Amino acid sequence: MPARPAAPPAGGLGWANLGMDIVSVNRVRRLLAQYGERFFERMLTPGELADCRTSSGLDVLSLCGRIAAKEAAFKTLRVRGRFLPWPDIVVRRSEGGWPLVELHRSAAEMAAESGITEITVSISHDVDYAVAVAAPIIAPATPIH
Repeated sequence: MPARPAAPPAGGLGWANLGMDIVSVNRVRRLLAQYGERFFERMLTPGELADCRTSSGLDVLSLCGRIAAKEAAFKTLRVRGRFLPWPDIVVRRSEGGWPLVELHRSAAEMAAESGITEITVSISHDVDYAVAVAAPIIAPATPIH
């Protein structure tokens, strides 16, 4: 069994390493109360934190959704022995309101090694939990002549 699946050649059957994550709202509230917003600056970029703000302050459900989305996106990369490169996976709000995943530096390298060009993600949250599901978009293979 391969340690790390790789994208099949283009034209083959569909293939995707889905990623999913769930984040406890109570746990994040506890961390926010204990360590303050600076704790999350290690995980989220200033732009991501700005996307989580409302006129009344930091929206904890949005914060939880971003964290879940980053974890879910990382899981699509199927890498072993690597830590989640928090600042290299960026989840921003599009003009339409849906989340967009940007891969930078080490995350972009890991994705390229797996034949992944982009990652799409969906976030949902309710009172106690935020969840995210991520799906990789696989690059078409270059035809061999």
